[in-house]
Amino acid sequence: MPHERQVQTPDEPHVLLYVNGLKKYFERANGELVRAVDGVSLAIQRGTTLGLAGESGSGKSTLARAILRLVEPTAGQLWFDGTDLRQLTAPQMRRMRRRLQIVFQDPLASLNPLMSAGDQIEDGMRFHRLHDKQRRRERVAELLDLVGIGQQFAAAFPHEFSGGQQQRIGIARALAVEPDLLVCDEPVASLDVSIQAKILELLAHLQRQLGLTYLFIAHNLAVIEQVADRVAILYLGRIVEIGSTEELFGNALHPYTQALLSAVPRLKSGAERRTQLEGEVPSPIHPPSGCRFHTRCPVAEPECSRIEPTLRPLPGRDHQVACHLVDIEDAAD
Repeated sequence: MPHERQVQTPDEPHVLLYVNGLKKYFERANGELVRAVDGVSLAIQRGTTLGLAGESGSGKSTLARAILRLVEPTAGQLWFDGTDLRQLTAPQMRRMRRRLQIVFQDPLASLNPLMSAGDQIEDGMRFHRLHDKQRRRERVAELLDLVGIGQQFAAAFPHEFSGGQQQRIGIARALAVEPDLLVCDEPVASLDVSIQAKILELLAHLQRQLGLTYLFIAHNLAVIEQVADRVAILYLGRIVEIGSTEELFGNALHPYTQALLSAVPRLKSGAERRTQLEGEVPSPIHPPSGCRFHTRCPVAEPECSRIEPTLRPLPGRDHQVACHLVDIEDAAD
């Protein structure tokens, strides 16, 4: 079976996270395998944001959890700041996870309803034995101010806050242990549009101020375009297109990416080759042969159902696409 090309080498100092051939399969009671993530390769440079987009069921959240080893990968390489994460023992990974934090989609569900906002932010510092009690309390106050809640609300409980405020508390909790990588798993999907904008502004401000690196997951490409330096498009557990935000949005080549863009109410005027996406994502238990998108692709040809495409780079561009029908040389002109 073809594999995606290696995108970086793990010893390059500007690469914070390196993922190569990552797989996560779940076994059902009847022995069938759910191929949730099936050979993903990517790299994220320090201080940048990689946006990860795709429909529900494409494997985005499973990929994020496999990267953090919240679920154990089935196969593949995971390097973080030069450390092979898959070689770490469980205690070593717990210590390392201080540097890799996650912000969840549903802020209320991710917060403990029986703990105050301040206690929840302090909890991670206690677990990782950061600072003495006095300094932890000071740090809680600093973080609540930093995310726009205000230290005067440290004693309030999650139900006393709005959805946007709850998400700010979740962000403060993640920042409390001073991470390098923040995985944002649909962090604004459950919020009103006006609140979404404020949370995105906050994340951008924090990245500039703290030098954070983001893996930002969203199904909304308008959000991805706003926050990401690079974008990866995931379909049925595999990346079908990846590149700089400007390159991918200005020159989307894969029919799936084009279809996703067609569903967004204006990203760039005059965009070409936009198609409407029909049907549902096939089952990851029995994925289609060849190109996994061929069963829904409006331009599929016979070879698409027989031969699995691999990611191919456009010469001189930060852009790779996995599609038999794309002429790489013509696309790069």
